[in-house]
Amino acid sequence: MSNRSKPSVSQERMYDLILAPVITEKSTLVSEHNQVTFRVPLTATKPEIKAAVEGLFNVKVTAVNTLISKGKTKRFRGIMGRRSDFKKAIVTLAEGNKIDVTTGI
Repeated sequence: MSNRSKPSVSQERMYDLILAPVITEKSTLVSEHNQVTFRVPLTATKPEIKAAVEGLFNVKVTAVNTLISKGKTKRFRGIMGRRSDFKKAIVTLAEGNKIDVTTGI
């Protein structure tokens, strides 16, 4: 275990870090294993995400896994365009904790 201190995240930054819950078939399947998926900024770090979820939802987070989903190249009216990249955070909650993503913060 390292001697790093817990990052202090302001209340405004917490709301900026958690953009939206990801509601897909796969995210509902992992919700059975005490995991919740959120969309976060590309600049967000795992300790910041953990502090933000614990601060906003009053739950205990055991792990945070992140992935960057690359944007697809799409054609619109014959012109090639590209969707933005985005980052997802899969947050594992401690036993007994729960987040209801259907309600707002």
